[in-house]
Amino acid sequence: MSHDLPGLLDTEAIRKDFPILGRTVHDGKKLVYLDNAASSQKPRQVLDALSEYYERHHANVHRGVHVLAEEATALYEGARDKIAAFVNAPSRDEVIFTKNASESLNLVAHMLGWADEPYRVDSSTEIVITEMEHHSNIVPWQLLAQRTGAKLKWFGLTDDGRLDLSNIDEIITERTKVVSFVLVSNVLGTHNPVEAIVRRAQQVGALVVLDASQAAPHMALDVQALGADFVAFTGHKMLGPTGIGVLWGRQELLEDLPPFLGGGEMIETVTMEHSTYAPAPHKFEAGTPPVAQAVGLGAAVDYLGGIGMDRVAAHERAITGYALGRLAEVPGLRIIGPATAEDRGATISFTLGDIHPHDVGQVLDEQGIAVRVGHHCARPVCLRYGIPATTRASFYLYSTPAEVDALVEGLEYVRGFFG
Repeated sequence: MSHDLPGLLDTEAIRKDFPILGRTVHDGKKLVYLDNAASSQKPRQVLDALSEYYERHHANVHRGVHVLAEEATALYEGARDKIAAFVNAPSRDEVIFTKNASESLNLVAHMLGWADEPYRVDSSTEIVITEMEHHSNIVPWQLLAQRTGAKLKWFGLTDDGRLDLSNIDEIITERTKVVSFVLVSNVLGTHNPVEAIVRRAQQVGALVVLDASQAAPHMALDVQALGADFVAFTGHKMLGPTGIGVLWGRQELLEDLPPFLGGGEMIETVTMEHSTYAPAPHKFEAGTPPVAQAVGLGAAVDYLGGIGMDRVAAHERAITGYALGRLAEVPGLRIIGPATAEDRGATISFTLGDIHPHDVGQVLDEQGIAVRVGHHCARPVCLRYGIPATTRASFYLYSTPAEVDALVEGLEYVRGFFG
């Protein structure tokens, strides 16, 4: 099939950088990797950066005076500089390394539970989330509400997979202390209206926390333009290694809020009676940090920057639009989420007639097609739409129209298999 889609990247050249994309599975079937919302693959440049670090520069950071310690520290802090530039942070000291986005969001929830006024969450306050959140942006706030007595509220979903903001003034009130929501849904693909929610939150003096895990890999992320107070994302979805996440926070908040974990490196002075803490970001990075993972994430950011995030976004819009059109041709297929490419990311969840998504995923896997099945750590979304689970295909900068065609052919095979 001929594919003349404007905005496509040179995927033939890009895919040469990703060794895993060339492998075969199940007796020689070519791998079609469509599980990027769960975790992206890694280019050779990231793999080489990890090997180079371990082979030539590894040591614990910050505390040593020998050559290796100084080199490792420079690489680790250099990665912080790269991330700060990638998200347009006003200061590198606003970038905190964690092990994933879940830890970043838990960090914020704990800080606000332990904070002094005016940031403290207690029984007189409210926390606002949404029905489309990943569990990582639900459970920490549920735990905080249970510990403090705060009231947890949320925005519902429309039938077409958008946030229902019709009652925004009733959901976000003068009692609201924090509003936390996903920038792009990991199930629905929905790109949420940040400006409207931030504006209302600021009217009542509430802090805004953004889960950007499905946004940072796919679009230009400008924390200053977003207007949020905290932004969390994870490295393994954006070409980086596992075990590395990022929390960006406004400098004045990081200075005022208490630490989450105690231990080495996050201290200024320690006596048996009392401790004082280092300035941010080190106040929030207790113990030996994920040095190699940060170096790998820095290499991933270099790779993405070399392509250009606007070009990545344009490529994914083209692929997603094409995929939505092709999937509409499959009888019995129901897309869960927006049916058009407008204000949506490169993730498409669907059901296929009465065939259970786990069966769909297993038969697709036998054809070499890797998708994700289940509730995708966002079970409230499935409950909202009255389904047990979905099949999810998700795309990235190396995804091709031919892979979309393979998915559609695979789904036709699934229909025949269970027909």
